[in-house]
Amino acid sequence: MHALPSEAIEVQNLIRRVASERIAPRAAEIDKTGEYPQDMFDLLKELGIFTLPFPDEYGGQDSLLAGCVAVEELGRVCYNTGYLLVVQWTPFGAIMAAGTKVQKDRYLPGLASGELRAAFSITEPQSGSDVAGIKTRAKKTEKGWHISGAKIWCTNALVSDFIVLAAKTGESRGDVNFFIVPTDAKGLQIGPKEDKLGARGVPSSPLYLDDVLLPEDAILGDPGKGFRQVMGALALSRPIIGARAVGLAQGALDLAMQFMRERRAFDQPLTDFQGLRWMLADMEMQIEAARGLVYKAAAMTDAGIRGKELAHAAAISKAFASDMAMKVATDAVQIFGASGISNDYPINRYFRDAKVVQIIEGSNQIQRNIIAKNLIDGID
Repeated sequence: MHALPSEAIEVQNLIRRVASERIAPRAAEIDKTGEYPQDMFDLLKELGIFTLPFPDEYGGQDSLLAGCVAVEELGRVCYNTGYLLVVQWTPFGAIMAAGTKVQKDRYLPGLASGELRAAFSITEPQSGSDVAGIKTRAKKTEKGWHISGAKIWCTNALVSDFIVLAAKTGESRGDVNFFIVPTDAKGLQIGPKEDKLGARGVPSSPLYLDDVLLPEDAILGDPGKGFRQVMGALALSRPIIGARAVGLAQGALDLAMQFMRERRAFDQPLTDFQGLRWMLADMEMQIEAARGLVYKAAAMTDAGIRGKELAHAAAISKAFASDMAMKVATDAVQIFGASGISNDYPINRYFRDAKVVQIIEGSNQIQRNIIAKNLIDGID
């Protein structure tokens, strides 16, 4: 087990109990129907944990480690409920990083309390990992900012009050800024939700922007500078994605162990078969290794470490943990045998959700690029 500070242990105990009693019974239905789990959002709002990683002035603990622990415990029983925290935290972090005092005062208290919901949008049909290659344009006029373009995979847009959206403000690849776009803005159309392999309970939708007019103060950061500030904030959040993967893998291992204890073959319980016991041991080792990397990166963030050193640790934690989750979920399905590919067994859900974590928030190929570049160029 990894040593945690007392405040993180308190979060862990609370979320673990609530997850077992109130969230686990809903997990299968959320995945099956693909409907937004408003009851789970209301529960998280009731618990007051939307701001765990953020300063106490917004009701948080200013602890990314506590946030990672919460997401891990939720993901252990329901990936989608843990996702509700993450989609709230990403725009919160963006506004914290690049917003003016007026913007922070206007939006952050509502996000902290759950009275406001937000989405974050970068990906376009022609550019996912190539963030600087986006084509959505923001043009400045006397009336404000005119934004036109299209986005895909905007998670949470259908239930959000506003979207933190990336658009080009100049001609060079680096001229990108983020804008706060109300979801009821004239000219913005939110398309139907995607029918996804995993993460089915939180909707992802395309966006169509036809000359959406925003006030001058809708931009985050100065033109040409806000992008770097927001992307830096996203790097800080990568351990949270790793925590989702750790929780998911732990849940898959829990299910595999339960199945082995209850199932018999050749007149003996599955727990007697050495080959399967070794699979469990490998799964446990991989989860513990990933958990250590995630907690380390989160603790570095809480200690104020920034720059390449943190980006390096964050990329390692995200890539290793999500690859691990896919491997553990795959082995868990194998332990279940034919039952593992049946929708009647929950391990099916863990396998599908694990694939999602390898791709989102910077694919693992991108994380490897970051890690290799830091090694070659030097972290100091």
